[in-house]
Amino acid sequence: MTKFALRLSFLFLFLPLLSFNILYEKHDASNSWIRINLLGYQPSASKVAIWASKTNQLPQKFELVNQQTGKVVYSSTAIQSFGAYGPFNTTARLNFSDFKTQGKYLIKVDNVTSPQVMINADVYRHTADFALRYMRQQRSGFNPFLRDSCHTHDGFVLYGAKAGIKDSTHMDASGGWHDASDYLQYSTTSANAAYHLLMAYRDFPQAFGDEKQANGLDGKNGLADVLDEAKWGLDWLLKMHPKDNVMFNQLADDRDHISMRIPKEDSQYGKGFERPLYYIDGEPQQRGKFMNNTTGTSSTAAKFTSAFVLGSKLFETKDKTYAQILAKKAKSALAFANIKKGVTQTVSVKSPYIYAEDNWVDDMELAYASILQSANAKSRQNSLDEAFAYAQKETITPWLASDTANHYQYYPFINIGHYELAKQSKGTQKAQLTNYYKQGIEQVWARAKKNAFYRGIPFIWCSNNLTVAFAMQCFWYKQLSGDQTFTELEQANFDWIFGCNPWGTSMVYGLPNWGDTPTDPHSAFTHLKNYPIDGGLVDGPVYTSIYKNLIGIQLTKPDAYAEFQSDLAVYHDDYGDYSTNEPTMDGTASLVYLLAAFDSRVKPINKDFQSLQGAVIRGKTSEKKIALVFTGDEFADGGKSIQATLNKNKVKASFFFTGKFYRNKAFKGIITNLKANGNYLGAHSDAHLLYNDWTKRDSLLVTKAQFTTDLKANYQAMQNFGIAQKDAPYFLPPYEWYNQQIADWTNDMGLQLVNFTPGTRSNADYTYPEMGKSYRSTEEIYQSIIDQDKNKPNGLNGFMLLLHIGTDPKRTDKFYNKLPELIQYLKKSGYEMVKINELLKSER
Repeated sequence: MTKFALRLSFLFLFLPLLSFNILYEKHDASNSWIRINLLGYQPSASKVAIWASKTNQLPQKFELVNQQTGKVVYSSTAIQSFGAYGPFNTTARLNFSDFKTQGKYLIKVDNVTSPQVMINADVYRHTADFALRYMRQQRSGFNPFLRDSCHTHDGFVLYGAKAGIKDSTHMDASGGWHDASDYLQYSTTSANAAYHLLMAYRDFPQAFGDEKQANGLDGKNGLADVLDEAKWGLDWLLKMHPKDNVMFNQLADDRDHISMRIPKEDSQYGKGFERPLYYIDGEPQQRGKFMNNTTGTSSTAAKFTSAFVLGSKLFETKDKTYAQILAKKAKSALAFANIKKGVTQTVSVKSPYIYAEDNWVDDMELAYASILQSANAKSRQNSLDEAFAYAQKETITPWLASDTANHYQYYPFINIGHYELAKQSKGTQKAQLTNYYKQGIEQVWARAKKNAFYRGIPFIWCSNNLTVAFAMQCFWYKQLSGDQTFTELEQANFDWIFGCNPWGTSMVYGLPNWGDTPTDPHSAFTHLKNYPIDGGLVDGPVYTSIYKNLIGIQLTKPDAYAEFQSDLAVYHDDYGDYSTNEPTMDGTASLVYLLAAFDSRVKPINKDFQSLQGAVIRGKTSEKKIALVFTGDEFADGGKSIQATLNKNKVKASFFFTGKFYRNKAFKGIITNLKANGNYLGAHSDAHLLYNDWTKRDSLLVTKAQFTTDLKANYQAMQNFGIAQKDAPYFLPPYEWYNQQIADWTNDMGLQLVNFTPGTRSNADYTYPEMGKSYRSTEEIYQSIIDQDKNKPNGLNGFMLLLHIGTDPKRTDKFYNKLPELIQYLKKSGYEMVKINELLKSER
């Protein structure tokens, strides 16, 4: 990789918050801009654009204009001023999070207009697979992009004396990924990339498709493309650890940088087309005229361990023999990591510039956190203790708080071990690990909250990789804790990657295809052959002070972003700037995970169905079908009557009960008979929790852990009646009250959230007179159903009509006594009464 290892001082130029007077009636469009996420926003997500101006003008309001009709659909004064930043005199956050209508819009401030603003639940769909294109293009060995092979002669061993291997001995090391726009291959970045790809599939399998064969060419092979790609990396890592006492850290070195070429032309290492293969001996090795600071074998070997363990688990049902090989190699890799505790740095021959990784305890934490998943009871406790001990040695990834860093000094840029270990921990230990993430986030937030872009990431080399890693840390912290404090910060870092930055450009080649994205990256593929490098994440902006001190940078054309460069940071879409515009394989692999995570926040819902806050609330309005839905928690007085009515009329209904209801011995007979008669039985939470505030819907009252534990307990109670989770994939929330986060957590459990269809008063059948104005009589409820059918478009088509199987004794006017009359009315009106899984069957 054409990069330097420099010690950098972070230069944060944050000015105090200023207020400005409006000087002109109209803003100067030639000196003011609106920065957005060019890829788009999900309806229920945080949605913020940035006002950036070289004038001293602040907008008083902004508008969203429907791009097709030209009509103003939203107007807001939710503008937060931050003053100067980078090249701008005035900046502000324009928050339109409460606008949730899907469509294409423009943000306007007088005569200043943004690029196209996309709001859509599917806006990130297939983007993770798009980023995988760059990973395939980076393949060594057979390259599907070129439809040709390269580096098939690799390689010859150096530093192999400790393993009894003579220098220049040939060992097969063909395959894997080129690290960046050069053709070096590093075990540390490859193992990290493979882990991210495996983790992306494990956590979000629904985000990936199957369009490629194992060799990367077109054609399905029954395996998600992300797993094909991860296996390509794992196969090479197996070659880099061929024996228990042999592990290699690096293939090729900085002699790669002599010239730009297509990969199969490599012949500059003195042995024809062979390249050097550097053995890990735990001792300092070459660094130009100097030696690197290698202190041990742990950092790389531990990364091998984690990747092999996760690969073994994911391939266990797909290729058992391969999974067993990976499991065996994981153990030998962990033993190799323990030969000499310390870090393994990379090697250079002509220059002092290397990957100067200094930390290794984070790698050991992840290795032991991974191993313990498949260990026996005794080994599991030992692995847990080892992992937690390493976690305490590096609680916060140092770059989050430090103001200096060498190139790749703190790698990976996120401590994955904290997340993997926390998921397997309980009580105080889990809380402690989760808090480590929070402490790191707070370090960045302390800087970010001072500027409009919420930019707290230092502009050091590969700043985009750090940005992606930090967004992942925010995401994982929220998953572990349920705390949404940093949701807007998380989104801001994601938005930065896709155009909500001073330059107004996406940092991912070709994504989105309608927006400003890199066109002239530092890449031989594009420079020599004009090949597109779809999905590649470029390095990103660097401090101007760094840029001015770099060797050999010369722009090849006028700077398209000249007016947005500043004394703070620079970014160039120019082949000549290797510091800001070179794509990296490992950064792109991390982006694959982040895109899959953001895509999976919103489960795709059939467009023929109606949804709200991530829950399906109505089936197809084109079909005269209706689902009778009954919920139950503490009362079941209508059970026998309802059951008899359904049986008599040959109708099936859907019942959602709490765990408390399922465990109530008095209700066992009712439940057993309902199931035997073919009705749908589902979950309604275990303890009938209130998930979110009644007046502040976005304010959660439970953590994800509490939510998950409670819902699992509900399904455990259902298992006593032979009802497995796969048999009841729809979940109806307690109190029929939820928000998008609850829908996301439901989706994470492989379930779909559903709720009643609004429009009638059927859900008020539990009320009693003492409730005053909230009380609804049976006749009033019944009439509301008739009115919906007769007076509203599409009537009751696709309705989920919610009722209760029992009510408080204070209600004597029981609606279930009206059920026979209601069913007869619905039948005469031509409605087919179906179970909820039948109403929504095309959705799953």
